[in-house]
Amino acid sequence: MRLSSRKFLDNPRKAITLMGMSGVGKTTLAHKLPRSHWFHYSGDYRIGSRYLSEPIIDNLKKQAMKVQFLRELLMNDSIYIGNNISFNNLAIISTYLGKLGDTRLGGIPLEEFKYRQDLHRNAEIAAMYDVSTFIDKASSIYGYPHFINDAGGSICELNDEMVIKHIADHTLIFYIEADQSLEKTLIERAIVDPKPIYYQESFLDSHLEEFLRLHGLKSVNQIDPDKFVQWIFPKTINHRKPLYKAIADNYGYTLSAHAISEVTTEKDVLTLLADTIRKAES
Repeated sequence: MRLSSRKFLDNPRKAITLMGMSGVGKTTLAHKLPRSHWFHYSGDYRIGSRYLSEPIIDNLKKQAMKVQFLRELLMNDSIYIGNNISFNNLAIISTYLGKLGDTRLGGIPLEEFKYRQDLHRNAEIAAMYDVSTFIDKASSIYGYPHFINDAGGSICELNDEMVIKHIADHTLIFYIEADQSLEKTLIERAIVDPKPIYYQESFLDSHLEEFLRLHGLKSVNQIDPDKFVQWIFPKTINHRKPLYKAIADNYGYTLSAHAISEVTTEKDVLTLLADTIRKAES
């Protein structure tokens, strides 16, 4: 979807998608749009609450069954394990994705890791196809005039042109682009607190081979999970940047992450988005 800046501002039913690396300010910007008028759709929340809920709970049960005390309670139905995911706490998804490497260090074997990665990819595609349904629900059921899709950081990795086109057909896509300073901050955060993320399989395979060679390792089972995430994260940023940009160039718009810090109100956000559209028009 593409509109002129004027038509965007005048549109009585606005629908937008924010995309970019985790940490660039997508959710921060979304929170500046009041929930009284905007239906907030989180791709990651939909993934965790709907499409990966059962695998996540099954994994938790497997871990609980390793503890004799919990095993007995689960076997006689004295306790149950549920998924308590929320918009503000999506950690359960990354915990399920896990980190590749030595199981003694909390890592996951390669076959299981790729299986979970594939589940995540399919779940994210399904969640993005749900955007159009939730736009209708937001209006017809809840009476929201506007809709915002806070897409996951790996949306650019899906390698599925049809799902991107679907999002573009129903929303205005805005790519929030990090500058070098913010990229450095994101990398520093990943070093201090390496978190699991989704990788395109071809990207993972090529860099996994490189990591093993550089560190003199013979198998994935010898990898320190945290060190691998710390090593590959900067490469992931560089890998994703042209993918995001291609989506923005073909279907949407690019705005600077720095500009987000300068807006505080809904009016500010809409002005920023309209200015971004105007610049693309010129």
